[in-house]
This record gives sequence, structure tokens and C-alpha cells, in this order.
Amino acid sequence: MVWLLRLVLLFLMIFVIFVTIRYFLKPSRKLEAARKHKRFFLIDNNEVVKNFRLTYNGAVFTGEKYLGASNNTIDVVSITLWPDHPASIKGMAKEDFYFIEEKIHEKYPVAQINWRSPIDEFLHQK
Repeated sequence: MVWLLRLVLLFLMIFVIFVTIRYFLKPSRKLEAARKHKRFFLIDNNEVVKNFRLTYNGAVFTGEKYLGASNNTIDVVSITLWPDHPASIKGMAKEDFYFIEEKIHEKYPVAQINWRSPIDEFLHQK
């Protein structure tokens, strides 16, 4: 009986350690921490069919990737970005959006980045 209790406690300790490690390595927790500290952070799965999420200056954006042909290869050729909460982009300058585009171009160099409204109108103002 004592051995069974020790075995159960050992499995419980291993389970608690495993859950704690998974919590600290969870990408959505890292995204939320970066949002709170107003840093840049990008979560992207290498699968093209899955959207990516990024945060910058406290705003969270979602990007949708589109596959196509470019320079004799099949690659991500177009990305559409939009804020999760449009009110969160208040106070951002054009340079902030250009910085986001630069970071995305580091990962997807041939992709054309398209913004949804209202960012698209803001970037094309004179």
C-alpha cells in the first residue's frame, strides 16, 4: 500500500512538472506577455494554411498567408494583415506599420503585404 501511494505521488509530481513546463512554453502566453510589455513578437506555424499572429506596441494582429508561384518556386506570395481589436492601434504611426512589414519580410521575403481597413487608408494618405 505504501508503494502504491509513493508511485501515485511520483506520477502526480511528474504531471505537475509537465503541466508547468507546457504553460511556460505556450506561444499564446508569450504573445500576451509581449503585448503587455509593448514588444514585437510573432507566432507563426510553418504550415501555410494556418494564420499567424503578431503583437507590436500593445496591438495584436492576425495575418493570413496565401501560397503562389514566384521565381520558379511555390512560396507565400501574399499576406493580408488586420488588427484583432481596431481600437488598439490608436496612436500608432506609419513607421510602426512599416516596422511590422519589415519583420514579416524577414520571414517571407517575396510576399506582398496587404492591410485591411482602416490601416490601408492610413498608409496611403498623403
